[in-house]
Amino acid sequence: MQVRGAVVVVTGAAGGIGSALARRFAAEGARGLLLADLDAGRVEDLALALDREGCHTVGVGSDVSRESDVQALVETAEKHLGPVDLFCSNAGIGSGAGIEAPNELWQACWEINVMAHVYAARAVLPGMLKRGRGYLLHTASAAGLLQMPGDAAYTATKHAAVAFAESLAVAYGGQGIKVSALCPQGVRTAMTEDPAVAAVLGAFGRMLTPEQVADAVIDGLADERFLILPHPEVAEYEQGRAADRDGWLDGLRHAVGKLGSAVDPGTGSLSLG
Repeated sequence: MQVRGAVVVVTGAAGGIGSALARRFAAEGARGLLLADLDAGRVEDLALALDREGCHTVGVGSDVSRESDVQALVETAEKHLGPVDLFCSNAGIGSGAGIEAPNELWQACWEINVMAHVYAARAVLPGMLKRGRGYLLHTASAAGLLQMPGDAAYTATKHAAVAFAESLAVAYGGQGIKVSALCPQGVRTAMTEDPAVAAVLGAFGRMLTPEQVADAVIDGLADERFLILPHPEVAEYEQGRAADRDGWLDGLRHAVGKLGSAVDPGTGSLSLG
């Protein structure tokens, strides 16, 4: 997969990994970008800046938890830019809580971290299958392969996101459709600014910048790898987890116990500031 000359959609593009992907795709020579985010003002500003720099870019406000919004942004991309070559389903949220998180928060994590990927696939696959080619990039998380201590809903839904991406790869990989799951560990974004979140992520590895994640995405797309791991050590952690699940869980409990006030020992929730 080469980004040069491609029409690309990026959701959750107003900041963090999404905006870094948008800038990198523009620099790589994408033919057109459709940037979507709930924060319409910020994503429209980014789109205007990239358009002025020479990459035809459209920014739209969109709630990816609504299938109609996802369908509309794909229609907008096709109208203004052409058929979508690469859809980056990047929007995501966390809960910062254990099982005591309210049902509404669990549902929001499910809708944005999982169903938004389903809606994206439904919207773009028919056209991609007709053309015999297309690429889906789903931003999941290392938590989708391992764990995010202190956030049960985030962990559960990110596991589901990886599993769904695998399902797409199995179902459509023989028909010219490529799928990648982006699974970074700690990344310096608005989601990780809280001291408790930063403490947990920092305990398990280095924090990357969104730009470093975008670099890994370009390499992963070029190689058409299913798992794109900006933190290569995540592969080793996953292998250790599979080889000795009980030992891995014991080690993780021990590590969480050393985090002090970052994770509430009574509820298993992050002690968000």
